[in-house]
Amino acid sequence: CRLQRSPSLRSSFCSPFLVLVFFGMLRKTSAGYNLTNLFVGSEGTLGIITKTTLRLYGIPEAMVSAVCSFPTVKAATDCTVQILQCGIPIARIEFLDDVMMDAFNKYSKLSYTVSSTLFLEFHGTEKGVEEQIEAAEEIVKMNSGSEFAWAKDQETRNKLWQARHSAWYAARALYPGYEGYSTDVCVPLSKLPEIIVATKEDLVRSNLAGPIVGHVGDGNFHCLMFVNPESEDEGRRMKEFTDRLARRALAMHGTCTGEHGIGVGKRHLLTEEIGAVGMQVMREIKAALDPKDIMNPGKVV
Repeated sequence: CRLQRSPSLRSSFCSPFLVLVFFGMLRKTSAGYNLTNLFVGSEGTLGIITKTTLRLYGIPEAMVSAVCSFPTVKAATDCTVQILQCGIPIARIEFLDDVMMDAFNKYSKLSYTVSSTLFLEFHGTEKGVEEQIEAAEEIVKMNSGSEFAWAKDQETRNKLWQARHSAWYAARALYPGYEGYSTDVCVPLSKLPEIIVATKEDLVRSNLAGPIVGHVGDGNFHCLMFVNPESEDEGRRMKEFTDRLARRALAMHGTCTGEHGIGVGKRHLLTEEIGAVGMQVMREIKAALDPKDIMNPGKVV
């Protein structure tokens, strides 16, 4: 799960060594174009990273995790936005809808309330964490949230976050025999409640099975959908839903993918997001660095 106060994985790469398709070696420095982000974000279409230096982050003095439930999707996502807009330096904040919580309880043998839920984690000094918790609790109450269920010791925290990391497997277990498909989008934080509420309604209206879970601290969330492999109609409805979701995010000045990448399935959406000029620039970079199109061919551009 992404840490709200820490940079993304992409920005944690300091100095990758790359093998390009013409067998040259390239080391990123602070001079010139930002080649680190170019290659890390290229989905393997420009070169192969063979060695890298990563930034390390210190372990905080105090760490506390908590879980709280809400009566509606909107209440949970409104609470998220307000916590972040108030400047509370939350370390992690994850949204899980009622379907995901049901899956967690069954898969990880937990007993949390089956409703829209936030998983939170606070880092800092002992005094700092106390202040963060006090401020967050007030906002939770304002949004009709439950009392915090605490995970203070390392073993309990690990169990909680392991359940979150097992989201895909927990969701699959709800729908044995079905094929799984995961998609994600990312929007400006202020648009998060609107898009998640609309997405939940769209899932129900489309009669599609699957939960919503997200790293909502940065406006990113995932839909994990499961369809009957023998039903062409379900497959069609799922494809239409994912396109609507991506275009809903784009209309809110977001992106069609916050983490998963473009691959093959979202190439048409990438064109809609960055335009013809942006696509042409990417194709020219691809042609310059991989003229024989042997690096992950057919992906992204």
